[in-house]
Amino acid sequence: MQVDRLSVAIDPDLGQAVREAAAKSGVSVSRWMGEAARDRLRNQLLGAALDAWEAESGGFTDDEMEEAKQAFRAAEAIRRRAS
Repeated sequence: MQVDRLSVAIDPDLGQAVREAAAKSGVSVSRWMGEAARDRLRNQLLGAALDAWEAESGGFTDDEMEEAKQAFRAAEAIRRRAS
């Protein structure tokens, strides 16, 4: 498998937290960091898509925001049970 090696410098406490999170997940630090970067990029793209949608359609209503919060909480509860 081809890889792109990166060298990063992070706060020691964050580095330790990453090592612990990777170990808890049963993956390498490289894989954990790659997944975190992928998640961050996906979130940025989602944010841009939502901004574009709002620019075209107007802001989300309070009811829509509440519905989204409930859906997020339900998804988080499912994720926690699966962990």
